[in-house]
Amino acid sequence: MRKIKHSLQPRGAGRHMFHGIIAACFALFALLAAPVQAQSLFVGGDAAPDGPDASALLDETLTEEQANALISRLSDAQVREVLLAQMALKAQDAQEAAETEVSDFLYHATSGAFGSVTTAVERLPLLAQKQGEAFATFFGTFGASGLTTFLGLFAVTLVIGFAVEWAFRRMTGSLRALPLGEALTLRKTLESLFRRLLVDVLAVGVFVLTTWGVSLVIFPAEMQVYIGLIGWWLIGFPRMLWAVSRFCMAPQNPEYRIVYATNENARAIVFHSVCIAVLIGFSTVIVQFNALNGVPMGETRLGFWLNLAVHVYLAALAWRYRGAMSDMMRGGHAVTRGEEFVARAYPYFLIFVSVFTWYLVNIMVSYGNFELLQRAPHYVTLILASFAPAMDTGIRGLVRHLVPAMTGEGTVAERAYNATLRSYIRIGRIIVFGIVVIVLARVWGLDPAGLAAAGVGERLAARAIEFLIVLSFGYLLYEVASLYINRKLAAEFTASGYDPDNADFGGDGGGAGGSRLSTVLPLVLMVTRVAIVVVFLLLALGNVGVDTTPLLAGAGIVGLAIGFGAQKLVTDVVSGVFFLIDDAFRTGEYVEIDGTMGTVEKISIRSLQLRHHKGPVHTIPYGEVPKITNYSRDWVIMKLKFTVPFDTDPNKVKKIFKKIGQDLLATEELGPDFLQPFKSQGVFEIDEVGMVIRGKFMAKPGKQFMIRKEIFNRVKAEFEAAGIDFARREVRVALPDVAGRDELTDEDRAAITAAATQAAQEQAGAVPGGAPDDR
Repeated sequence: MRKIKHSLQPRGAGRHMFHGIIAACFALFALLAAPVQAQSLFVGGDAAPDGPDASALLDETLTEEQANALISRLSDAQVREVLLAQMALKAQDAQEAAETEVSDFLYHATSGAFGSVTTAVERLPLLAQKQGEAFATFFGTFGASGLTTFLGLFAVTLVIGFAVEWAFRRMTGSLRALPLGEALTLRKTLESLFRRLLVDVLAVGVFVLTTWGVSLVIFPAEMQVYIGLIGWWLIGFPRMLWAVSRFCMAPQNPEYRIVYATNENARAIVFHSVCIAVLIGFSTVIVQFNALNGVPMGETRLGFWLNLAVHVYLAALAWRYRGAMSDMMRGGHAVTRGEEFVARAYPYFLIFVSVFTWYLVNIMVSYGNFELLQRAPHYVTLILASFAPAMDTGIRGLVRHLVPAMTGEGTVAERAYNATLRSYIRIGRIIVFGIVVIVLARVWGLDPAGLAAAGVGERLAARAIEFLIVLSFGYLLYEVASLYINRKLAAEFTASGYDPDNADFGGDGGGAGGSRLSTVLPLVLMVTRVAIVVVFLLLALGNVGVDTTPLLAGAGIVGLAIGFGAQKLVTDVVSGVFFLIDDAFRTGEYVEIDGTMGTVEKISIRSLQLRHHKGPVHTIPYGEVPKITNYSRDWVIMKLKFTVPFDTDPNKVKKIFKKIGQDLLATEELGPDFLQPFKSQGVFEIDEVGMVIRGKFMAKPGKQFMIRKEIFNRVKAEFEAAGIDFARREVRVALPDVAGRDELTDEDRAAITAAATQAAQEQAGAVPGGAPDDR
């Protein structure tokens, strides 16, 4: 039996003080989403039996034996009361701790940060005095002779370091050289630049290691730390940043430049990058120099002014070169509307990052957390934000090299290829974003595993990181699913030969549509995207402490209300599902629904849209579809009628039809569209005008109308060559009782013509026939 004990443990202010800062600044949304820790406990059931108050019997000094003896005398209701009392006390303690953490953070984020600035201003007169004391301490430690020895040995160390570096560069000169006059591909460009970057970084590393090794041999122990500071921060770090910026900008070799920029802007960016690195290095060296010589960090606030100079410098550069930075984000290519917005906003985002990190530094100083500041996390953040265009350009360049070749032909395949390209770019961006978040979490001391049992601020920081990671993984899955389905959709459209962008909606209609899978996949894509968004949004909210049970219950209630209040909608959705299961129609097919004809242009969960061949679009809910007549499946037979005079030889017409059918079958344009050639079916009927001879052919859906037009043209030409006329409907007017028929006036002739025309129209209207073909 464990001892029942309640105590308030003191909170450590050293190890956890800055985690609360990052919790709200680095992830402000977590403060809004975090659940309130306080809760109310209600005791139900019957009252406890008569006896002492169970909660009053608890004592912090109880031993295990005493606790066992006490519990053995208590009833079940009293034990339950004891446990509930302990839970209430712990909840109250957690609430008080949370309120204290939040109030502490609010103080340091406002008054504390402002006080950090005012303190720096107040201590400005002490800056020269304390700096003089630091130098005096340094001179006093080594003396004039020691300082002379230090400078001489330092010069020797630099000479040896640069000599070894020069020898290394001589040996690797062929690797550093950029080939000129060659046809450059992305792969060759990156390989050459990476080789040069690797050699430059290794050369700087050789210099730093050499100087450090020499200092261990020739310098006294108390001087070695200064060699390390100067060798890396004032010489090594600026040259390292110069190598990285030269890799991105290639100021002397524009043909190798992977970031879109003019030569002038490229050289300026490299120059200012080195200047910022020198300023950062000098800030680090002077602050640590003071700390080593009796002036602790924060006493003179020299670091405040040097840090302010770095942030102001970077913000001024972002403003000065805002147009060039936007061009770098565009990458010299056509961009989407969202990418254009990001490109325009990037310079201002960099200014915001500079100001925000400066504000974070002041909060850290307010907490007195100088240990974290020594790792320079704000400088790492600024460097990552500054190199965002290079990272984005590198992603787009790699994607254009790694993306698979376009599958199929036509606009659908081209659109799918472009969508694949964009998906690869977005996947690369989210991967880089995840890496940047992890790096920033490390340098700012935000490790979710290490913060799991920490205070409120630490928990918020951990939840913020988990929230970003969950959303990043969900977005990655969203893009992968879209990528797969879009490529599959393009392959299906290519295989079926149907191109929705080039479909002849203004033509005759009736053509074959896409495959069954190409019809269903757009709906699958939409449902998959919605499911991924909902699931991962709920997971992310759950990770930051939001109770998703009420959300799910509310969604269930809303769904039930929709089910009762929108039964017609449910009917439409269910009917659509069964129509798709039955494969009643596909995108691009020509169908008739209750007298409405058109090509299936678009389908959704509730309805489908038919595009009539004359232009109008009909939207029909699935629940209102009594039956569907599909004119675009497998094959179509078209029968044509030709009326010839009574004295025409049917066998002669049959030979003409057969010849036309064979000629059309041999043509490249129409031959592949025939399933059976055009041929005669003999005399179909005899009417008062002449003999009706019918011909027929079988063709692919949608091709019959073009074939019919060509058949009409060829039949007319062949009939003229064979001396066969088409029978014409005639109306004969007999005037047996009219004297002087040869001397009719124009008025008489016009009246007779009008009467004959009316009789012909009445006779034609009386002839039975099918529905008019308005195509």
